Amino acid sequence: MSSNRPNSEIEIQRSYYRDTAQVYDQLHVHEKDVHYFALTFMAGMIEFLDCESVLDVGAGTGRTVAYLNEKYPSVTVKGVEPVAELRQVGYSKGLSPSQLMEGDALSLAFDDNSFDIICCFGVLHHIKIPRLAIQEMLRVARKAIFISDSNNFGQGSLLARTLKQGLNLLGLWQIADFIKTKGKGYTISEGDGLAYSYSIFNDFNFIRKNTKSVHLLNTSNSTHSDLYKTADNLALLAIK
Repeated sequence: MSSNRPNSEIEIQRSYYRDTAQVYDQLHVHEKDVHYFALTFMAGMIEFLDCESVLDVGAGTGRTVAYLNEKYPSVTVKGVEPVAELRQVGYSKGLSPSQLMEGDALSLAFDDNSFDIICCFGVLHHIKIPRLAIQEMLRVARKAIFISDSNNFGQGSLLARTLKQGLNLLGLWQIADFIKTKGKGYTISEGDGLAYSYSIFNDFNFIRKNTKSVHLLNTSNSTHSDLYKTADNLALLAIK
C-alpha cells in the first residue's frame, strides 16, 4: 500500500500506527484475545499440514512471529509490516530484520508458492479492497491461507445486526455504509485508527473458488450456529 497524497487513507492509517507504536501492544495485543485464540488454532494447522514456513502479513510488532518461533523453532517464520516504527518495537523485543521485514500486503515481494501458510490477523478491515490482499496471499501460499478478522454483520445489538443483514440481502449495504460514514467509506477511532466496515463473508465465495476447502472458526462469544448473523469476529482457514 503506497500513496503520494499526504492525506490519503493509507497515510492516515500508517500515521496512526507511527504515532501509537510505543503503546501498540497495550492497545491491540491482549492475552487470549480473539486473534490469539485464532493464532493457537492456526498453530495446530502447522502440524496438521506439515508446514515448514509461515508468512504473517501486517505483522505489527511481531506477536505472531515471536509466538511461532518459540513454539516451532524448526519452522521458518517471517512477518511483513509497512510501518517502520512498529518493526522497531519488534526488534526491541528480540526479532531480527530478517524475521520482521518491510512489506506491503497488496504487493508481497515473494515468488508464487513461497510459504506454506500465509496468515493475517486483524488486517483486512484496514484495507480498502481486502480482496487484493487475499489474492496476494493466495499467490504466495503453497498450502493454505489463514485469516482472523471482523464480521460487521455479526456486530452490535440484535436490532443493528438484523438491519445490516437485511440491507446486505437487498444489496443496499454499501449505500448504507456510504451514508453512515458521510461519504468517506471509513471510520477513524482512537482505538483502531482508520478502518472499513468488513466481513470475512464478503470474500468467502472468492476464497472458496480458489481453494480446495474452507473452514470457519468462531473466535467470538457467539453461541449461535449461524456465524454470519451472530459472530463479530471469525477465523478462516483455506487449504489449497
